[in-house]
Amino acid sequence: MRGYGAQQIRDAEAPHLAAGEPLMARAAAALARECERMLVTEGVSLSHARVVVLVGGGNNGGDALYAAEALAKKGVTVELVRTSSRVHEEGLAAALAGGATVVAGPTARLATRAASSDLIVDGILGTGTSVDARLRGEAREVVAGIVAVRRSAAVVAVDIPSGIHPDTGHVPEPAAVLRADVTVTFGGCKAGLLLPPARDYAGDIRLIDIGLTVELDEQTPLIELDG
Repeated sequence: MRGYGAQQIRDAEAPHLAAGEPLMARAAAALARECERMLVTEGVSLSHARVVVLVGGGNNGGDALYAAEALAKKGVTVELVRTSSRVHEEGLAAALAGGATVVAGPTARLATRAASSDLIVDGILGTGTSVDARLRGEAREVVAGIVAVRRSAAVVAVDIPSGIHPDTGHVPEPAAVLRADVTVTFGGCKAGLLLPPARDYAGDIRLIDIGLTVELDEQTPLIELDG
């Protein structure tokens, strides 16, 4: 397994984005499929499932919103929790048109509602995180609240679990990081997912090909593991 740095992934994406390729659509479709697979594995029918999507302000939030649209169109009850005042507006519009709803209210109530769902989708932060990867503001409060009361809700992380560093695997505030059952990561595996202590927060890693293989093969990964 090869682990790449966040900037390496962004550099690999750049020519594809410049060419207008639908990288977000590819990522979102794969994310939705993985969420469906998890629900079915847990014995929850789509028509009876409730999924809570934690939506951040970047492209991870956009991936999550388009996946929310796809799930809602299949009959899943999808609730969106905005953790940022700024979100991917086109993705939000698509999710709402597909049947998802935005839930708001006191942080403790949102955390409890998410923790009692069938599936939580962590779409808060991705490879655009700063040197200090810890969550802040409302995002931190919601996630810390879920961590405190979570019992059985499954968690899918979008690209990386929010609050871990994508390059180093550093986890600056463990109490505000949702441990994922599955991390759906796109293009190339982020090095931090393979390194302690973040490795223990990533769960099973599903690497999704969105068309970056040629560009990443030209780069030297930050880490390479055998087996």
